Amino acid sequence: MWSIQKADYAKPAGVAGLGSKKAGKLGKLGPVVEKVVLPVETNPEKLVDFVCGSNILKQGQDIQLKPDNEYPEWLWSLRLTKPAPLEEMDENSIQYWRRLRKLNIRRQSRLMKLRKY
Repeated sequence: MWSIQKADYAKPAGVAGLGSKKAGKLGKLGPVVEKVVLPVETNPEKLVDFVCGSNILKQGQDIQLKPDNEYPEWLWSLRLTKPAPLEEMDENSIQYWRRLRKLNIRRQSRLMKLRKY
């Protein structure tokens, strides 16, 4: 006669971290990890005068900001919004051709998704 074997190894494992939130307690996938809350600087004078978070060492202090005239001029003309459209770029620059290639690859990908096999 034929016998049917039941496979218990294919059961879903579940979601990690669900259940008890006690640190060190073992769950199905190992110990539950507590979320670390990082301190946020709220002192307005320090936020204006220093680059908060620039010091990664335990000792020392953050980098102090200098007056605006000590920084190079190109720093104030950086584009902080979306990249320039293709029509505004110089056709003789490498950035233009890289952007054109990227846009054409995206266009080709969208067209290939529509193709029926």
